[in-house]
Amino acid sequence: MSGTKKTVYLGITADIIHPGIINIINEGAKHGELIIGLLTDSAIVSHKRLPYLTYEQRKAVVENIKGVSKVVPQEEWSYVPNLLKYKPDYIIHGDDWKTNYLSKIREDVYAVMKELGGEVIEIPYTQGINSTALAHDATAIGTTPDVRLKSLRRLLAAKPVVRIMEAHSGLSGLIIENASITKDDGIHQFDGMWSSSLTDSTDKGKPDIEAVDLTTRLQSLTDILECTTKPIIYDGDTGGIPEHFVFTVRTLERNGISAVIIEDKVGLKKNSLFGTEVKQELASTEEFCHKIAEGKKAQVTQDFMIIARIEEIIAGRSVDEALDKAFACVKAGADGIMIHSKDKSGMDIKEFCERFRKEYKNIPLVLVPTTYNQFTEKELAAWGANIIIYANHMLRAAYPAMKKCAETILQTERSLEVNDMCMPIKQILELIPGGK
Repeated sequence: MSGTKKTVYLGITADIIHPGIINIINEGAKHGELIIGLLTDSAIVSHKRLPYLTYEQRKAVVENIKGVSKVVPQEEWSYVPNLLKYKPDYIIHGDDWKTNYLSKIREDVYAVMKELGGEVIEIPYTQGINSTALAHDATAIGTTPDVRLKSLRRLLAAKPVVRIMEAHSGLSGLIIENASITKDDGIHQFDGMWSSSLTDSTDKGKPDIEAVDLTTRLQSLTDILECTTKPIIYDGDTGGIPEHFVFTVRTLERNGISAVIIEDKVGLKKNSLFGTEVKQELASTEEFCHKIAEGKKAQVTQDFMIIARIEEIIAGRSVDEALDKAFACVKAGADGIMIHSKDKSGMDIKEFCERFRKEYKNIPLVLVPTTYNQFTEKELAAWGANIIIYANHMLRAAYPAMKKCAETILQTERSLEVNDMCMPIKQILELIPGGK
């Protein structure tokens, strides 16, 4: 326990400072020196979305609030590790945790404070303040290109696996932005979006060819950017010639895109998942690395990421050859490696990841487990993966649903039978900011 002056512990996220936060800080300061346990990004993201402000930004704000004695990092969602470390005389919390999702944590806190000989202070939750609603309102307001651009690197630093879902329209982006479920280990949601050239062109009713220029792609991308806030990874196909890729990097970075993935192919584009009969020439290691290096030189910020997609395994080459090219790409400046395969066993991907990790511990590895989808995110993370992309599932799910709806109306000559297939228009309007 503390010496002459009592100490009080208060754990907060402080992404939004509202009257309820000021009230509990004032109450805590009445009982002694107030220690703020400021939750880190990694403590927050398994239970809530990534804070808009970085830890350092939030810390700077909290340190300047009257009544705060010092700010310390809280590295876990649970208060217990910091209570055992700092041994405060009191911990203060709003009484709302008696009935909400923090009730188990409340039980743990009471047990630890009893062991320490301390006391739990519960104060009435400030009425009229709903931090979840405030966060939702902030989402509705939107974000800035700079904040969105930086968020992918922040997520990679905070989470073992970053979960990315394909978006091909503003509405699909809104679904990804808002989708979440609560499980025993916290809230599960998508961390960001994948702007796929395949799904974008298919949604437009056009073939997936690289002749579709960046300007055309930006039309769909802008629709998504305008109504969402989460980071976006852009499918850059081959990136074109180095001079064109430099332009792409600058344009994407300026618009707040977090990363571009380019593949080591040359010539007319053929989709990797078509079949074994489809062959495409791969770029040499030297020319692919040159393109990456030119793209890195074109960046204005350190936050934008260029990720190299290695197609050696799909082209029938060995894991050794894929690793050699991946290592060369990292040395050329690639911020991450995406490895692709059509092998349903996934064992070639596992071998690649495990061997890559022996050479590079911290370079992000990106997997797209479309063919080897029997593996969970935790299993893929155990191989060494950092980013999991669900590359085309939103479009693939939408097509059969729309087709069935259309055919049912043709069959019955009315829409009664499709009622259960269709979402009420009111719910769709509620999803759209300002659409109510």
